[in-house]
Amino acid sequence: MSASASASDDATAELPASPDAPASDAAPPGASVPGNPAAPAPAPLAGGTLALLTVGLALGTFMEVLDTSIANVAVPTISGSLGVATSEGTWVISSYSVASAIAVPLTGWLARRVGEVRLFTLSVLLFTLASAACGFARNFESLIAFRLIQGLVSGPMVPLSQTILMRSYPLEKRGLALGLWAMTVIVAPIFGPVMGGWITDNYTWPWIFYINLPIGLFSAACAFVLLRGRETPTTKQRIDGIGLGLLVIGVACLQMVLDLGKDRDWFNSTFIVALAIIAVTSLAFMLVWEMTEKEPVVDLTLFKDRNFALGALIISFGFMAFFGSVVIFPLWLQTVMGYTAGLAGLATAPVGLLALVLSPMIGRNMHRLNLRIVASFAFIVFAFVSLWNSTFTLDAPFNQVILPRLVQGIGVACFFVPMTTITLSSITDERLASASGLSNFLRTLSGAIGTAISTTYWENDAIYHHAVLSESVSAYSANTTSYSDLLTSLGLKGQAVTAQLNEIVTQQGYMMATNDFFRISFACFIVLACLVWVTKPQKGAAASMGH
Repeated sequence: MSASASASDDATAELPASPDAPASDAAPPGASVPGNPAAPAPAPLAGGTLALLTVGLALGTFMEVLDTSIANVAVPTISGSLGVATSEGTWVISSYSVASAIAVPLTGWLARRVGEVRLFTLSVLLFTLASAACGFARNFESLIAFRLIQGLVSGPMVPLSQTILMRSYPLEKRGLALGLWAMTVIVAPIFGPVMGGWITDNYTWPWIFYINLPIGLFSAACAFVLLRGRETPTTKQRIDGIGLGLLVIGVACLQMVLDLGKDRDWFNSTFIVALAIIAVTSLAFMLVWEMTEKEPVVDLTLFKDRNFALGALIISFGFMAFFGSVVIFPLWLQTVMGYTAGLAGLATAPVGLLALVLSPMIGRNMHRLNLRIVASFAFIVFAFVSLWNSTFTLDAPFNQVILPRLVQGIGVACFFVPMTTITLSSITDERLASASGLSNFLRTLSGAIGTAISTTYWENDAIYHHAVLSESVSAYSANTTSYSDLLTSLGLKGQAVTAQLNEIVTQQGYMMATNDFFRISFACFIVLACLVWVTKPQKGAAASMGH
């Protein structure tokens, strides 16, 4: 179906008559070689071959997404083992995220140069080798270098696994393919900290990286064997050196601002201010340059498509709010409620249970569903869960803590698959890799922004509430006197009583900040539920996801 076909008010119409309908006359940069028409797309796979390919691609995606979070809980252990401070140890995370952020938006350009199947297979193999190198690293400098390489080669893995999987399924089952793919993207960051903590506690930190070896080799083998003869057309595009350089500098500086800002007191740090200025300047010049460049590294003309522009915006803000809660929830459990890292991980994990079950079900029935209704319902579920979380107190038992997370899984399944489908609904197949790479980049970047904003707000709000509550703690307060007498009767004296009072005020301040954060999240999700309705998915979008 052409990108210029008229939009429908819902996404429940019949499937397009043919997946090979002609694309619009305006070919994207590098989509085809003049006078060399693209070969017809290979027939979809079926049976055991399709099932095995799905497992292989899903495991590759799971491995890459898992590595964005599995090392987080192991930073103190890695730092101690390699003889560096924990503050320096965080570069194990930052180096990977900076390199990955640079590589993701280049996916479309690289795929047009070398082919999607070849690029995915090569990325998985290099990622696997870099993982092994990280495990073998015997000093901090080499570990950071290998993590940088691991992040750089990981960029194309997630968007290309999505694109290749969609093309390998029959048109009427592409919704199911997207649902199966989404399961790995959803579940991996949730189980990453749990697995990282368990491996670190029971084995040694290098095994965080060694577990990628069998997974990566299997995924690469599946792609190489099962996709032989299904390579996409390539073009000999020249390298847009200026655009690439501006992208690398801008994204790297922006990611460093997000990763290091909180520890360096944000814009009170000259270093952070300098990074921010470089990031804004570089990205601004890149946008201007890429809009006039004939063969850009990032295809900004994708934003001329209404559904892609609005869908990418909604997904970005949705992930910003969602990942903010994903970060604050375990922080609250460990900082305020006294949970261990393992117990906090178990309390967080239930969000993946219903998402695992519902994602493929929703994908399978996409052609029967109105995508905007499903996406709006997802944001309403997120809003309801946020409002529920805002009622927690310091006495909340474990079963009360995990119930909202279980319900949140319904929203996760209903959010990601429909919104991705809406975003890519009117993108032609030859531009699908570029669109998927760009949308995944925006999603990842939004998650980082959401994390930075939420943790900074949470801590500042806790300080504010601590200051307000402290005003009522005085020798002239009957409640303070009564509680002090109780502590004295338990054997505490002098500074010990004061320290205990301060601890109580601090806990309550963080609890109030947590409640405030989830109230704000509630309002954000309500706005997003309404914003979904400005999109206009095309007929057949529920099944075709790019045609």
